[in-house]
Order: sequence, then C-alpha cells, then structure tokens
Amino acid sequence: QVQLVESGGGLGQAGGSLRLSCAASGRTHIINAMAWFRQAPGKEREIVAAVNRSGTRRYYADSVKGRFTISRDNAENTVYLQMNSLKPEDTAVYYCAADSSLRAVAVLSPRSAEYEYWGQGTQVTVSS
Repeated sequence: QVQLVESGGGLGQAGGSLRLSCAASGRTHIINAMAWFRQAPGKEREIVAAVNRSGTRRYYADSVKGRFTISRDNAENTVYLQMNSLKPEDTAVYYCAADSSLRAVAVLSPRSAEYEYWGQGTQVTVSS
C-alpha cells in the first residue's frame, strides 16, 4: 500500500503564494504518477495538476496554467504544488493522489477514478 500525507495548506491572500507538499510512504516504487486534486464546497473534485514518475510529463487544469507548478522529488518521495497568483476561487480542500497503473507511465489522467491512493486533504483558503 501507499500512504500520502499533505501539508502546507492554510490561509493565503489574493495574488500571493502557497506551497503544498505531499509525502509518500510505503510501496512508493509502484507509483507512476502523482497528482493534486481539489474540491470546493458544493462542487465536484477536480484535477489541478499531475506529473509522471520521471517528471517529464505534466498536466495542468486550464484554471491554473501559468500560476501553479507541480514538481516531484523522487529521492524524497515527495510531490509539491507551488501556487502563485492565488485567487479566491482557488479556495478548496486540496488532495494528493497517486496512480500505479502502467498507463500512467505515458499518459496522465485527469480523472479522479484513475488514482488509487489518496491523502487526507489540506485546506487552502484564499482571501480577497
């Protein structure tokens, strides 16, 4: 199994920055892709960004392109989400997720159902 623990959430200001971290433990060698999802109150969970194991492929939701950057440190089994130019609409619970499928080596999925492992979530609140 894989365990994921997020950290770094909190209160940010519009136009400011926050950095989220997700530490993976357990059978980390099976992870082929990691992603960040978010869920705002009353809304469905949506993908924010994803990265494959080697870091050569990245996916970003249109809403965060140019503002957020996903990166990973395989030596530390950690994935990061650098969030810049924050907007109030970025307010949500952010979840880290991992995909162990072979497909994820080449193709990053934006669908939450494709990710088997999830963290507990961290709240991000952006004030205007």
